[in-house]
Amino acid sequence: MEIFLETGRLVLRKFTEDDVGNLFDLDGDPEVMRFLTKGRPTPLEVVRNEILPRFLRFYEPFAGRGFWAAIEKATGDFLGWFAFTRSKDGGLDEAELGYRLRRSAWGKGYGTEGSRALIRKGFTELGVRRVFAQTMAVNLASRRVMEKAGLRLARTFYLVFDDPIDGTELGEVEYELRRADWERRDGERAG
Repeated sequence: MEIFLETGRLVLRKFTEDDVGNLFDLDGDPEVMRFLTKGRPTPLEVVRNEILPRFLRFYEPFAGRGFWAAIEKATGDFLGWFAFTRSKDGGLDEAELGYRLRRSAWGKGYGTEGSRALIRKGFTELGVRRVFAQTMAVNLASRRVMEKAGLRLARTFYLVFDDPIDGTELGEVEYELRRADWERRDGERAG
């Protein structure tokens, strides 16, 4: 197991081919997929042939960037994943934060814990100057994780979908945290 990062309760490690079942179970929960696919589960073939290979491709070209399996230290259970990926539009000094957790892990602070650890690593070790995350405006639980991790609302924007999810009309939101703001707040907490 190649560990990327540890927190008090989590190990974030690289995905392996053996994680097909973990990802299939995660994406098979209608509540987990509610704001992504209207609750439709992801077929096993898509997980095996598209999602997992995409996750595995991230590690080599961009050190410190990728999708990380979240494992609960106390039990060794797969809880979901965190992403810290290169911005599609920006350079290597920007990172997009993402997460997807099993329903059994919701409301326990794992999302905030993993997000804060990735943000800290990004700012202190990976040369990131801006971290951002996006979700549907109606996804209040995900927005709370972003806020607890220190990100602040930057903008609301609207996308057009062929088969929109309920709440699409309220838009998407982007939250962000810049390194200078994080350093200022982190210094205030330490002082």
